[in-house]
Amino acid sequence: MKLKQRMVVLCAVLLLLGLAKIFLLDGGEGSAASRRDLRAFRKMEAGLSLSRGARLTHTLQSPWEIASQWVGPREVYPEETPELAAVLTALSAARIERADVGYKGTQLKALLVLDGGQKVVFKPKRYNRDYVVEGEPYAGYDRHNAEVAAFHLDRILGFRRAPLVVGRYVNLRTEIKPVATDQLLSTFLMQGNNTCFYGKCYYCRESEPACAEGEIMEGSLTLWLPDVWPLQKHRHPWGRTYREGKLARWEYDESYCDAVKKMPPYDAGPRLLDVIDTAIFDYLIGNADRHHYESFQDDGGASMLILLDNAKSFGNAALDERSILAPLYQCCMVRVSTWNRLNLLRGGALSSAMRQALAFDPIHPVLAEPHLAALDRRLSGVIATVKQCMEAQGPDNTLIEDRMNLPHP
Repeated sequence: MKLKQRMVVLCAVLLLLGLAKIFLLDGGEGSAASRRDLRAFRKMEAGLSLSRGARLTHTLQSPWEIASQWVGPREVYPEETPELAAVLTALSAARIERADVGYKGTQLKALLVLDGGQKVVFKPKRYNRDYVVEGEPYAGYDRHNAEVAAFHLDRILGFRRAPLVVGRYVNLRTEIKPVATDQLLSTFLMQGNNTCFYGKCYYCRESEPACAEGEIMEGSLTLWLPDVWPLQKHRHPWGRTYREGKLARWEYDESYCDAVKKMPPYDAGPRLLDVIDTAIFDYLIGNADRHHYESFQDDGGASMLILLDNAKSFGNAALDERSILAPLYQCCMVRVSTWNRLNLLRGGALSSAMRQALAFDPIHPVLAEPHLAALDRRLSGVIATVKQCMEAQGPDNTLIEDRMNLPHP
């Protein structure tokens, strides 16, 4: 065979191999990675529906002890959690022992302690479900229902990096005020027949309180991560400047990812791929406000990027803020497992899974229908972006095999 013919055959074989990889990772089931990820997807589907009012019956441990034992360097909860419904039920119903102003931050929240000493963060309802937040993609108050929805999306995507969240109705007169600190009590007021509070935070104002309907306030409860896992805060490499007329470097430098890859902890380990996973997660929920992020301390770059504070999400179902995806389209790389999961959620499967997961929550319906439709639409945008990267540089340079699972201590 002549050299020219051999080169043609070789190119054809390489092309077929590339197309085969795309096929197998694009919803096919032929590769070992795809089969493994399909099994994980089926497990997620089987455990998606949760029972309301579930209770722990097979253990003497408290729900808080069980949830604490779930936490590891690379996950907040494991792949299979038969006790999840019972833990979330306990969150939504446990007696409140103490109420205080929230930890420092820009948005209104309260720090509650539940029966048994478990700390939780309470975020109050600010908007009705169909309210559209106009303006910048990070505008508006925190959305409590967004925290609930984001937690369940984390389950569906198989990331398992978001703290547990559940919706809850609280009676401010009987459940909060009797156990509130003086600092929190001093921020309570009445607007007509509605009890309100404005708390303590950077943007908290007496003129902008959160108000209950009468005495009953809807909100979300986020389970505090165990104290044995202290957090470390990091500036997000793709953070915004929040200054009019001033761009961050990533907003004008298309080679910015090359610079990020030279900086620890992004020069080795799983952190950069975590950032890209998070960009996909944030794009789906419409969260353009992740200026910082947390990991566990003293992790050497191995800890997951923890998906905390997701309340600046689901504000405008009609807005698809593509800049959130900058880590993905600038680095042009994504985990194989993430890519496989995204493909398994195409064709309306994502919104269907979200409806199924959110039906359990006490504040159901958690999301208005336009936001569910937006999830499917944005998912198509993510998949198209990855395919553009594969067309530009090939699947081998785009799809990264990284299944780092650190053992629990």
